[in-house]
Amino acid sequence: MARLVLFNKPHGVLCQFTDRGTAGSKRPTLSDFIKVPGVYPAGRLDLDSEGLLLLTDDGGLQARIADPKFRLPKTYLVQVEGDVSEASLDALRQGLRLKDGLTRPAEVERIDDPAIWPRDPPVRFRKTVPDCWLKLTIREGRNRQVRRMTAAVGHPTLRLVRWRIGDWTIEGIEPGEWREVVAA
Repeated sequence: MARLVLFNKPHGVLCQFTDRGTAGSKRPTLSDFIKVPGVYPAGRLDLDSEGLLLLTDDGGLQARIADPKFRLPKTYLVQVEGDVSEASLDALRQGLRLKDGLTRPAEVERIDDPAIWPRDPPVRFRKTVPDCWLKLTIREGRNRQVRRMTAAVGHPTLRLVRWRIGDWTIEGIEPGEWREVVAA
């Protein structure tokens, strides 16, 4: 049976087990948190993104999770700069032209500030610049796609938390913690 680990990746943690960065750098990696042998990430999260990262020891399951052809929905809680208009939300819902082509339509709605953990380090607060939160679901996974999409409609991402992939969620899992579940 395949092993599947749900990890709530904190901000600033690399999505790999070793830091291949510059000599002498010691950034936190998955090995600082996960002591399960033989599992590897199914997809990635940027250093400055947080939330659900799935790890498995099953190559087929890893492909079904990470490969865009399977269109597995990925839901993010996104804090963006500015007050997002309905026109901007509609543009995200229709799909946007980015440098690497047209995105698939996203499901997106404006939400109240979510009851989640504070980020460390905190997002820089600017008294004169409003912000708001979106719940955004995509069915592909291009490099920094959500950040590029919100920027394309004039609302740069301030904080990005992946909350769900398919039926798996980080609900109840604190940052830096993980849970092993039965793979479907």
